[in-house]
Amino acid sequence: MIEELSPRQVWEALMSNPDAALCDVRTNAEWSFVGVPDLSQTGKQPVLIPWQVFPSMQSNPKFMEALAQAHVHPTNHVYFLCRSGGRSMAAAQAAHAAGYKHVYNVKDGFEGPLDARAHRGHIAGWKHEGLPWKQG
Repeated sequence: MIEELSPRQVWEALMSNPDAALCDVRTNAEWSFVGVPDLSQTGKQPVLIPWQVFPSMQSNPKFMEALAQAHVHPTNHVYFLCRSGGRSMAAAQAAHAAGYKHVYNVKDGFEGPLDARAHRGHIAGWKHEGLPWKQG
């Protein structure tokens, strides 16, 4: 079972644990047009590896290889983030199955669930919690 943590809990872990890493598994388009977490206050950069390849949205066959190439080790605490928590949970499960011992899903992701008007970012998620982010 993969533990889900709130974006605020993840931020605190990134600030306090030098071995913590944030892996954003969204697509290049999402990073460019929606934004990315700004981890400069933590002295880190988010690890940007798409879980699915745009535009086909097929699973990225080189995901685990890319995670290793980004120097994210199986002993690191790795927090997986996507738009709303689905893809990041799949990525966390894959990492766990590959031997990563401390993996977590960022609950509600970067933008959170849809609100009553079918818009994201107004109910929950990284942006809603007021955590640092920047436009890609």
